[in-house]
Amino acid sequence: MRVKSIKRAIFLDRDGVLSPDEFGYISNPDLYHLYPYTGAALRILKQLGFLLFVVTNQSGVARGYFKVEALESVLARMRSLISAEGVELDGVYYSPYFKDGIVEPYNIQHEDRKPGTGMFKRALSEFGFDVSASWMIGDRATDIEFGKNAGLKTILLLSGNGHKEMIGNLESGLLKPNFVCEDLLTAASLIQAHGL
Repeated sequence: MRVKSIKRAIFLDRDGVLSPDEFGYISNPDLYHLYPYTGAALRILKQLGFLLFVVTNQSGVARGYFKVEALESVLARMRSLISAEGVELDGVYYSPYFKDGIVEPYNIQHEDRKPGTGMFKRALSEFGFDVSASWMIGDRATDIEFGKNAGLKTILLLSGNGHKEMIGNLESGLLKPNFVCEDLLTAASLIQAHGL
């Protein structure tokens, strides 16, 4: 009798993880680009059989910096660049909400905004996977909190805002990721090498 392999997932923040966080609230798809190693890292994770989900807070919508259509054009560019690397994402989820924003109906407290688990719940209901064998990889404390709240293992990356987040949260004692890695390729290699 064949044993059915379990489905596992990796949740990825966008800015500072897949791509540099150098433009702040980016609304022009022409400015969006991946880190040079992103394709290699995602190929490793796909070869390991993981579902790949992007989960990104995009409060620029609620703040009035850009419209949902502009955000979706940037996300389409992200998908296209990743596809060109030979990888298809299984899902892309974004939260346009921010309670102190100025644009209705997005200026509310919402479960989709990390560290809330709304985006995780949507992915789980749509795809189904073993939560205990799945991961959240991000560069901010909210990413790690999101992972913990969802029951995922967590990796904090030092790319993006990771250095700053690590120092601040180590001092407060709040942040306890399972692992800390230099970047996404290092994290993918760690998961591969140790069969995590």
